[in-house]
Amino acid sequence: MGNEGMNSGNFFSELKRRNVYKVAVAYAVVSWLLIQIATQVFPFFEIPNWTVRLVVLVLIVGFPIALFLAWAFEITPEGIKRAEDVSPSESITGHTGRKLVWLTVILAVVAAGLLGFQLLRPKSAIPTVASTASTTAPSSIPGSSGTSAIPEKSIAVLPFENLSRDPDNAFFADGVQDEILTDLAKVADLKVISRTSVMQYKTGAQRNLREIAEQLGVAHLLEGSVQRAGGKVRVNAQLIDARTDAHQWAQSFDRDIADVFAIQSEIAKAIADQLQAKLSPSEKNAIDQKPTSDVPAFDLYTRAKNILLTTTLNANVQSLYLQAVDLLNQAVARDPSFFEAYCQLAYANDNLYFLGNDHTPARLALAEAAIQSAFRLRPDAGEAHLARAENLYRGYLDFDGALSELEIARKTLPNDSRVPELIGYIVRRQGKHEEAIKNLQRALELDPRNFFILEQIALSYQNLRRYPEMAAMLDRGLTIKPGDVEISTTRVSVDLDWKADPRPLHQMLQSLNSDAIKNVADIWFQCAIAERDPAAAERALAALGENSFGNDAVYLSRDFAMGLIARMVKDDTKAKAAFTAARAKQEKLVQEQPNYGPAICVLGLIDAGLGRKEEALREGRRAVELLPVAKDSINGAHMIEYYAMIAAWVGDKDLACEQLAVAVKLPGTLSYGQLKLLPYWDPLRGDPRFEKIVTSLAPK
Repeated sequence: MGNEGMNSGNFFSELKRRNVYKVAVAYAVVSWLLIQIATQVFPFFEIPNWTVRLVVLVLIVGFPIALFLAWAFEITPEGIKRAEDVSPSESITGHTGRKLVWLTVILAVVAAGLLGFQLLRPKSAIPTVASTASTTAPSSIPGSSGTSAIPEKSIAVLPFENLSRDPDNAFFADGVQDEILTDLAKVADLKVISRTSVMQYKTGAQRNLREIAEQLGVAHLLEGSVQRAGGKVRVNAQLIDARTDAHQWAQSFDRDIADVFAIQSEIAKAIADQLQAKLSPSEKNAIDQKPTSDVPAFDLYTRAKNILLTTTLNANVQSLYLQAVDLLNQAVARDPSFFEAYCQLAYANDNLYFLGNDHTPARLALAEAAIQSAFRLRPDAGEAHLARAENLYRGYLDFDGALSELEIARKTLPNDSRVPELIGYIVRRQGKHEEAIKNLQRALELDPRNFFILEQIALSYQNLRRYPEMAAMLDRGLTIKPGDVEISTTRVSVDLDWKADPRPLHQMLQSLNSDAIKNVADIWFQCAIAERDPAAAERALAALGENSFGNDAVYLSRDFAMGLIARMVKDDTKAKAAFTAARAKQEKLVQEQPNYGPAICVLGLIDAGLGRKEEALREGRRAVELLPVAKDSINGAHMIEYYAMIAAWVGDKDLACEQLAVAVKLPGTLSYGQLKLLPYWDPLRGDPRFEKIVTSLAPK
């Protein structure tokens, strides 16, 4: 025992003599400083948490190495003195050896740390500089070519599973998911994917969560289920780190049905807490606010919102918007304080007005009434200012006023893709097409699976006559929704506009069944008249039903189309009868909206078909005056195009070629294929001026 005590005492004395204690203390102090730097500074640069753990691990491993070096190389006054007694060559060798050993060990530790960093680093951990908020969209669009940096505080709320026996409760489950998503989207410290993109990942089929997260550009996913029975509801939710498939949080809620909105708020706050997102007082208040106290009204609202989110600009758009309006009117009738329903109601009415389906003061008044109700309920809400921006843009073409409202809306809607999306549409109407594309791409970062936005980007490329890029965007849309009839037909129709080749479109249309072709009957009609096939054109009109067709806000009726077919085959009697029927209806529309250029230009073309030269030219000029390019670059270009068409139909080739030369220099959908193939331009064929214009648009 005594010898053991002496040996132990000698050992600790030796530790002290060799300054091992001092090295240990110094190492601990330096390590503490490095850990503080890692924990405080790394998050500021959005360096992921696992790198902090790596620093701690390396420092722990380095501690025994440092103690061993202190013992082995005896850095003490005595050691230094002994070193002075050796020969010069031995001294050089000894000191050099010790320095080399120290340097080797230090480099080994650093190299090991760097190697570990490279081997363990997930690809999503590359920091990125956000364009707006601290954790907003990645630098490139998810799903596009190239890598995109995925922020740590990013999430997608996937559709919740409906566990109720009644399948109609699926709408209720959608509503629960949507409200949680909406609450989280109000947190500026998060990146939250919009609902249009997550709707595609419906429950039922096996979901590859890691693949979904990569497609959406997020680090986390929220899954859940809803079971509604009688007056009770059960909501299950779980947060998943998609990079590791680890479940970070899960909870079940069993409540009365009236408490479902409180459940949504609790889940949203729990998720924000799990992601360590900073919540401002206003954001907390927004999350706590219930959408409505009436569950049936909430069901009606959810049904309408699903329609509005999934409606594209096809031939049935008017009936779908009217259906949504009806559902929303029922919702606000049940709950006059349903703020979000008023915002959606304004949106639906504004679109019916803007798209020309019902461009009447009465429709615009309905939109304004809904907006006034929204502002009465929540005057500071971003959704109210967004609704006002939509109204100013779609109802009045007040671009500056709409942009000002969007600046206000952006402050409380940091993750709402509709804000940059609407900015894109506005600046495009101002003729700033490149700027429009950039804003639409920003919207796509928050809504990466929204093929409507992809279609709109494709439309911007079409307006610029950049057809290869248009085709590429449509191809990307087909990767999101393979086999979609509308995107597929639009994609194959690119060759008609670009190369005056209708064959790919013809083949595509032949492959569709009678139900599918109804949604693209307007494109079928254009293909038929391009191929000069009157029988196919009439079948297309039968499929179109009572729906109209045309470009943007310019709508042409079934009667007009019958007149065009008759004119194409030189059946003057039939053409006159059809145009006469079309004129009676169009004149009524003009009386309802006497200062609306698109309606007047169609009346002018009908009058041209009837041989009413003076009236037709007057109406064409009036349309151009009412809607100049400076006011609306897209529809303004259409007014010039139709004025040229009117002039051609009444035999004024000089005016027609003059106006057409202006139209083709403007961004727009007027294309080489349209001028080359469509019967609208037959009166100008053979005129050298017209043929020169056509050639100028031919693919190079």
